[in-house]
Amino acid sequence: MEKAIEALRNGGIILYPTDTTWALGCDATNLETCQRLVQLTENSEGMILLADGFPMVQKYIPDFPEVCYDLVDFATRPLSLIYPKAKDLAANVLGSDASVGIRITADTNCLKLIRSIRKPVVATGIPSGQGWLCRKFADIPEDIIEQVDALVELRQNEKMKPLSQIIKIGIGGEVKVMRK
Repeated sequence: MEKAIEALRNGGIILYPTDTTWALGCDATNLETCQRLVQLTENSEGMILLADGFPMVQKYIPDFPEVCYDLVDFATRPLSLIYPKAKDLAANVLGSDASVGIRITADTNCLKLIRSIRKPVVATGIPSGQGWLCRKFADIPEDIIEQVDALVELRQNEKMKPLSQIIKIGIGGEVKVMRK
């Protein structure tokens, strides 16, 4: 874990287990590192950012909609919210429409990573022969493992929990369920 924290602080890319799947991650405010991540995955869409709570989310989401508090508080499993706009994040973590996906995580290891840099951490899918979601460490291609700056060596024999729900929030606070 300490090597991953050091990598995050120094602009590195990590491979780590989240509350839902294995992911590649980095400091979501570091443009250069996020660009390296885009090149590694060959994908610039679908980056979810993990945050440690509402205060962190509010720092990056202008006009944070009131409905989001209830959505997160009443969620029965991890919930990723897609917001229509963000600020002070690396431009390449945003969707083509300038939206951003953020999930408040309760995973203790993810919280340790996030709190070590006091910023959101990217959690993006891993390209593999199994698709983009590696639910088990064994599904991660060796060439990906070799290209990261640090590996969190925890939960490698575990199958991750169900995927997060995804809800898209409109400018006026409208709610659209993208994945149940």
